[in-house]
Amino acid sequence: MKQRIAILAVMLALIGGYLWWQGRPADGTILYGNVDIRDVNLAFRVGGRVSEVLVDEGDVIEAGQLLARLDPVPLAHERDSARANLAAITAANALIHKGYRSEERDRARAELAAAEAAALEAEQQWRRQSALATTGAISRGQLDTARSQRDQTQAQVRSAREQLGQLETGYRPEEIAQSDAQLQGAKAALASAELALADAVLTAPSDGILLTRAIEIGSMVQPGATALNLSLTAPVWVRAYVEEPWLGHFPSGARVTLTTDSRPDKPYQGVVGFVSPTAEFTPKSVETPDLRTHLVYRLRIVVQDPDSALRQGMPVTVRLQP
Repeated sequence: MKQRIAILAVMLALIGGYLWWQGRPADGTILYGNVDIRDVNLAFRVGGRVSEVLVDEGDVIEAGQLLARLDPVPLAHERDSARANLAAITAANALIHKGYRSEERDRARAELAAAEAAALEAEQQWRRQSALATTGAISRGQLDTARSQRDQTQAQVRSAREQLGQLETGYRPEEIAQSDAQLQGAKAALASAELALADAVLTAPSDGILLTRAIEIGSMVQPGATALNLSLTAPVWVRAYVEEPWLGHFPSGARVTLTTDSRPDKPYQGVVGFVSPTAEFTPKSVETPDLRTHLVYRLRIVVQDPDSALRQGMPVTVRLQP
């Protein structure tokens, strides 16, 4: 009985080993991997209320296609306000660069002449009042009034002379530089407002399939908040792993044939685009000769002729072309 059990165990072991060997590739030129497709989160760069959503989950999207739109009215008002502010600052800046008008300088000269005449009259009146005060013909209060009038007219002369000097010399360089800086700031504000209005429209950056729709009409969104998730149709990669002894058979640029379990009769063509420089799933401290032969390296294979049948995570068999 024990002999039969032993024979049966040996036979089972031989059968299991045979099946394992038959299921194992004859060499390391057959690899297994998964389809790797990138996706991108789409968002508005400005906040606002969603006014229109033109796509839904599962839709096929083309590059440049309009996906969603925010209410443009508040952003248009900000643009118009920035445009009006720029027009006002542009006019003021032009006046500063042109300087004061000749009419203003003529008026200032006339005001200075009038002030000088009034000051001369006040000076003469004060002198007469001073002479009369020595004889006692007028009171002390009358003399003080004449002196105050003289001082006031002299102050008006100084003010008129300074005003004329400013009109003749024009604006100071610091004032001109300040006006120029305000003009540049107004231009930048208008450009920013126009950009914000343009960002109220969300378009597709490339072809793909819409995976997730996170917004609805009427919802409020914040700048940068994910609105839609797009799965890109290109490029399509396959992530596979190769053992260290066969690493030399899969250099960058090596051509391979790819098949899926769902359509084994429809092979795809691929090219090894990237070979990981470091091993994965094995600690770097493992250095014994026996274990080094089991190190696994990651390959990124670019599918040359992808179609819609390739889906994210789909198992793929990779065969090295002769």
